[in-house]
Amino acid sequence: MGLILLRLVILIFSGLGGYVIFLKLLQYQGAALAGAGLGVALALLAILFEKAIRKQHIKAVIGGTLGLIAGLVAGNLFTYGVLRDLLDEPSVSLSIYIVTNFLLGYIGLVIGARKGSEFDITELKAGAAPANTAASYKLLDTSVIIDGRIADVCETGFIEGVFLIPQFVLQELQYIADSADPLKRTRGRRGLDILKRMQKMTDLEVRISDQDFPKIKSVDAKLVALGKKLNAKVITNDFNLNKVAELQGVTVLNLNQLSNALKPVVIPGEFMRLKVIKEGSESNQGVAYLDDGTMVVVDNGKRLIGKTVDTVVTSVLQTTAGRMIFARPKEENGGGQHQ
Repeated sequence: MGLILLRLVILIFSGLGGYVIFLKLLQYQGAALAGAGLGVALALLAILFEKAIRKQHIKAVIGGTLGLIAGLVAGNLFTYGVLRDLLDEPSVSLSIYIVTNFLLGYIGLVIGARKGSEFDITELKAGAAPANTAASYKLLDTSVIIDGRIADVCETGFIEGVFLIPQFVLQELQYIADSADPLKRTRGRRGLDILKRMQKMTDLEVRISDQDFPKIKSVDAKLVALGKKLNAKVITNDFNLNKVAELQGVTVLNLNQLSNALKPVVIPGEFMRLKVIKEGSESNQGVAYLDDGTMVVVDNGKRLIGKTVDTVVTSVLQTTAGRMIFARPKEENGGGQHQ
């Protein structure tokens, strides 16, 4: 109620102000009424502008303000510098003054607001080389944060550079953490805990980026767009995001590929001691797992479920999902131990 009353007072005083100014300048009643109407119109524009500006980020507001000031300065310089000969007549000079200031002020406001919303403080780094330092930025997507292994990799010091967490990724994490689904809620909270852990690492620089792309709806698409803009690398374990980013020329560091590359190399003929856990998909097969999670299919291993047995590797298959090892009980080659 108080805000509505304040707006009404602004409309009344703007109308009275326009009436008095135009009456004094032009000395007749018709112009004064036009001035009152112009004052009310300007007040309405100001109220609409105030409503719209509430929804904008502070960076857009600051940028728009600076742009508006620059536009008004340019408008006055243009009016009094270029159109000086047209300012002798009061009615003409006032019209020129209003039009030039409105147009150039509006242009400055729009450009300033747009550039302000795109500005990211992370692009400025005191004492660092310009432009190409962005190549050291690493963008984290939601899946790799929830996965959690990125924190372990960072602790080893193998990945250097500045880790950027876009606000839209944080918002997706928050949305997952607030989910009604208990599993999703746990995953989201795990992701937030991982970020806190990374922020506490003394040798790691983690920044929050406010850059956004309002016209792009998908979080993955926004991440790729930000990667292209900053020439940054995207860290993920999402297969589809990996492919899309590579198609658009964005470098991707896939954590799953790193994990597969670090798995111990096994060759046919090598011996391994394994515990057969369950039945395989094919007849008479058993399944065991290495410490790193690699699945080992044991031929003729169904009868050995629940036992620890010596095996010999027969073949290794590399798939997009990871590495699969095939083996058979060593006893088939002349003996083995069971527990």
